[in-house]
Amino acid sequence: MSASPAQFERVAADLFDRGHNVVVPRLPRHGHADRLSTALERLRPEDLYRAVDEYVTVARELGDRVTVAGFSLGGLLAAWIGQHFEVDRCVPIAPFFGIALIPNRLMNTVAERLLRVPNRFLWWNPILRDRHIAACGYPRYTTHAIAHSYRIARSLLDEALTTSPGAQHVTIVTNAAEVAVNNHAVRRLYRRWQRHRPDSVELAVLTGLPLSHDIVSPLRPWRLADRVHPRLVNAIDPVDNFSVRF
Repeated sequence: MSASPAQFERVAADLFDRGHNVVVPRLPRHGHADRLSTALERLRPEDLYRAVDEYVTVARELGDRVTVAGFSLGGLLAAWIGQHFEVDRCVPIAPFFGIALIPNRLMNTVAERLLRVPNRFLWWNPILRDRHIAACGYPRYTTHAIAHSYRIARSLLDEALTTSPGAQHVTIVTNAAEVAVNNHAVRRLYRRWQRHRPDSVELAVLTGLPLSHDIVSPLRPWRLADRVHPRLVNAIDPVDNFSVRF
């Protein structure tokens, strides 16, 4: 959330060098030149549903096989595609299925209450505020955008109870040192998908990192991108084309 396609520029370039056609779309209400744009306050689930339909349509026109990957909010949308579309491979990376410090059982209540109060912009870095140089996007997000995104997550978790994913193979990537998204909720999705497709759904856990969330943007401190990048590329395009082990 709040990032632009530049976040995945390095990953996209390496996949292209491996011979793949690559599309890195701009999410609705994202990527405006004005870093303090208020566009995110108008983000709704319907915007995202329409967008993923378009993304999959475009991808199918560019190759015989389709792999979809995304990070955080993009990871949630990648998982949504993996549930609803017959793609070859789905790789949600640290997908948003809840907030790290909020227990699963409370997240729905929190999200619905957020939607009943005025929409607020919050800073990713409350100290630096607009002086925070976000690597690839806006320095702030909105409370309603978080709540609407969780509605998508909740719907997907409910569907995963009874319906097998449409993707032929799924690799969910999580960060053991995650500070933003709820890994317990991500594992809930993993277990539900695993019951349907035990041989084609796997969970890959990144270990040995400092406390972090954005493990994709190329300008993150502690050389996070350098440390994580090869593992993400391998998760998206594994050498044996099936399983991933970190």
